[in-house]
Amino acid sequence: MSSSRYGKLAAILAGVVLVGVPVAAFSYWASLHIERQGQEEVALAAKRAIVLAETRIGLVIAGLTDLADRGVTSCSPEHVEAMHATAFRVAPIKEVAVVEADGETLCTNLGIPLGRRQIVSRPVATSVPDFVIEVVRIAGRNEPLVRIRRIVSDGRTSLAALIPAELLLPKVSAHLGPFRTFARLTTRDGTLIEEGGAALADDEAPEDRVVFHLRSDRYGLAVVASMSRTALYASYAGIRLLGVVVILCLLGLAFAVHTYFRYRKNPIVEIERALKANEFVPYFQPILDITDGRLIGAEVLIRWRRGDGTIAAPASFIPLAESSGLIFELTRALMLRVCREAGEAIGRRPRLAVSFNMTARLFLDEATVSMVRDVFFGSPIAPSQVVLEVTERQPLEDLASARGVIASLQDLGMRVALDDVGTGHGGLSYLLKLGVDIIKIDKLFIDAIGAERYSTTIIRSLCELARSMRMEIVAEGVENFDQVSYLREQGVRYAQGYVFAPPLPCASFLQLLDATDPLPRQASPAAAAAAAPSAAPHFGPACPRIATA
Repeated sequence: MSSSRYGKLAAILAGVVLVGVPVAAFSYWASLHIERQGQEEVALAAKRAIVLAETRIGLVIAGLTDLADRGVTSCSPEHVEAMHATAFRVAPIKEVAVVEADGETLCTNLGIPLGRRQIVSRPVATSVPDFVIEVVRIAGRNEPLVRIRRIVSDGRTSLAALIPAELLLPKVSAHLGPFRTFARLTTRDGTLIEEGGAALADDEAPEDRVVFHLRSDRYGLAVVASMSRTALYASYAGIRLLGVVVILCLLGLAFAVHTYFRYRKNPIVEIERALKANEFVPYFQPILDITDGRLIGAEVLIRWRRGDGTIAAPASFIPLAESSGLIFELTRALMLRVCREAGEAIGRRPRLAVSFNMTARLFLDEATVSMVRDVFFGSPIAPSQVVLEVTERQPLEDLASARGVIASLQDLGMRVALDDVGTGHGGLSYLLKLGVDIIKIDKLFIDAIGAERYSTTIIRSLCELARSMRMEIVAEGVENFDQVSYLREQGVRYAQGYVFAPPLPCASFLQLLDATDPLPRQASPAAAAAAAPSAAPHFGPACPRIATA
């Protein structure tokens, strides 16, 4: 073999060593890093689950302690009323009851039993004296409930509160995204309370999972959080590939660094920049009176019109704005832009209403009241023309605070609507406790008209409930005239959806206003108000609000 061939072979071997050693070292480091990240993620998920469960159970225990301190031990009307007040005040509570020593329910704050309760766990003693925790099931329902019992002094009866088990586990990850872990909450003796998150494959061996166990000595609870190693490593496959590419070629490294820094943009900074550049624009979804076809208002939807002209939907930036705290400024900017660009046209039509979506956290902050007052007082749009929508899809952790903010907004002359009714966290408790003026039927139920009898039953029930509570009702997502006919038959007067018009940019909406409700070019707001027909429709008529507390 010639020396040149030996030299080539040596060069090849040296190249293999020079490339292979760094690749092997990087692979080993990446495996350790991924494993550590997985351990931290499942540990955080378990800790969040325990903290949430302990917090909500603690609220319920405090409520029962207050009842016991006031001597509530019987089914007398006065005691039932006190239990009802506690159920209203303490958000996690579904029901308060007086039960016998053997666990049999004597009476509830609701006046009627929800079904026979089957105790599926042994009572678990808590660190708080005289309190035990049980898992129960109600006949006809699949979901378990947690019952917290407070043994009263005579030992013959107990005060008990039911909490839906699903309220004791977080629904989103710490980063506000979907769970990558699977969490299982049990009592100390192993009885299942609730489980949820990313499901694990049945054929996956225990050693193929990253697992973290955590116990709560305070209330006798235990959480097991686990994650598939296959899914964990798959989520970091790109990092491994990037590392190999970086090691294999300096040019690849330069290109990767260039690409990284080119696209490495902090999305929060981008939203802040877009706010300063006034890139967030309103789109208007018309709302019609389906009894006579009259345009009576619009729901304002936000869009991000970037500098290059592309339009971004709310789902791409609203969650980031909420998690970063920019949602307050974003909402304010949208309202100001509506006042600036469409305020005169809306204000000259006093019976026209304009509604704004607001996230749940804004209804928990008194600063929202000041912000809305500053935007609309003195603007062409009167407070009575403003509707603020709170969605059921996001939980309101403090209903009492939310009710206070809503009452303050109503005192300003504005109305509050409950959006996405029947699809989220609140259910009837939001209708009863928040004191809203308007309810909006979600598109989910409208789509099922004529195809699913349960949906039409729900719509009829909502209509009857709205009439009995003197609330206005609006149907969302109406897409054909068969749905319009059915809604008319049920007494629904107002609707929005693509059967009438899609969300329109401001210029198009103003053209629609001029075409459907023309006004004299020089008419003043006062003259327009005087000229408005008294029989014109009014979105959510003013009426005395029913007391909810």
